[in-house]
Amino acid sequence: MASTKSAQIRSRLNHPVIDTDGHSLEFLPLFEDYLAQVGGPDMVERFKAVPRGENFQQPFEWHRLTPEERLDRRAYRPVWWIKPTRNTRDRATAMLPNLLRERMDEFGFDYTILYPTAGLTLLWEPEAEVRQAACRAFNTMQADLYREHAERMTPVAMIPAYTPDEAIAELEHAVRSNGLKAVAIGGHVRRPIPIVEREAPELAAYAQWMDLLALDSAFDYDPLWAKCVELGVAATSHGHVHGFGINASISSYVYNHIGKFGYAGEAFCKAVVLGGVTRRFPTLQFAFLEGGVAWAASLYAALIGHWEKRNAKELGHIDPANLDRGELEELIRRHGGSLIEGREERLREVLDGFSTSHEDPALLDEFAACGIERAEDFQEVFLKNFYFGCEADDPTNVWAFRVPAERRLKAIFGSDIGHWDVPDMSAVLEEAYEVVEDGQIGEEDFRDFVFTHPARLHAGMNPGFFKGTAVEGAVERLLAESAD
Repeated sequence: MASTKSAQIRSRLNHPVIDTDGHSLEFLPLFEDYLAQVGGPDMVERFKAVPRGENFQQPFEWHRLTPEERLDRRAYRPVWWIKPTRNTRDRATAMLPNLLRERMDEFGFDYTILYPTAGLTLLWEPEAEVRQAACRAFNTMQADLYREHAERMTPVAMIPAYTPDEAIAELEHAVRSNGLKAVAIGGHVRRPIPIVEREAPELAAYAQWMDLLALDSAFDYDPLWAKCVELGVAATSHGHVHGFGINASISSYVYNHIGKFGYAGEAFCKAVVLGGVTRRFPTLQFAFLEGGVAWAASLYAALIGHWEKRNAKELGHIDPANLDRGELEELIRRHGGSLIEGREERLREVLDGFSTSHEDPALLDEFAACGIERAEDFQEVFLKNFYFGCEADDPTNVWAFRVPAERRLKAIFGSDIGHWDVPDMSAVLEEAYEVVEDGQIGEEDFRDFVFTHPARLHAGMNPGFFKGTAVEGAVERLLAESAD
């Protein structure tokens, strides 16, 4: 096979390339066999009761509706298709672990961490028993399929999180029984608004809120985060908000797709910070995948800006009780003119409103849970606990590197191979490297992007994560450098 440019680039690098977000394509009949083993034939029938295509997708009724019906139901425009369609060999590569292993050098990848395609939808399967059985079956299937290729790749376990208990049960099984070492947690769960579910249950499906598992949640998810620390797994999220909230155009998939991973990542990340998860679990590392790093830079700056003007001390300075009521009344009477003329009798009522707060002082410090005491504390959280998945074609990746090294957000390389919008798997590393060739980032920056940060994300939680893999030696040397 002729050497690709990606392979040539890899041959010149003095470090491995770790892909943190490739995608596999699932074979539905095989999955159904595993589902039958886990839950019995009846579980397969329950899973199939909702008509599904080969992607496990719940039916997109959009395609069966007339334009008028789409408007009436506000049915959002789904993705056109998901799987590779331009290159037959790439399509097969995403389905067949043997072929992927064979082509890894062609891609310039030393190691890849594989998320599913259809399997991601199982995280939000609405029926609890089906969801739990399906995730168990899927994780077992993936562990069996990829075990013999552990030197070059590993699949990610699906961890449903409608409750902490179901998440912990599957996390334990995936890691201890199936030997999986990377996991995906959706980062959000859509739940019916309680009063609607209670008083108008027929409308509950149309009145939902997004539970972000870390702030204002329906459950205490701290036991889940504690279990991640205990088992040595990073909490990686691959959620999206396609079809929810403002990402629900009835005519444009492009509109719905732009930002859908970033919005979900930002929401989960913001909840993790303000909910104090990183304070209570300072060693737990989170990764927010496929949304890039631009949203993270914006959120980082926004949190600092909000803290500077809205921390408990600053709120004390702007308490309405601080107003000198007498002085204010005198100034209004002296300079009010026609503003108050004929309305003097209501001035006292207005002044009461100016100087009265209905806030409970005990609830004003919204940074109490995360323990932020100075702006620099946000830097410690964002730079120590968080990693941000970036695709090769995202021009904003370079934003992570345009600050001094000690203040950089940890961008990590994700190939997204296995999906239709990667038209040539062998060109992904080539595309990622273009920012080096264009002089936008340096070779050391690129090393951080494709090796240092990906390695530390997982090895930082589990030093043995890369043991027995093609990158074991390089990761060991990296960790030794960090310890010096």
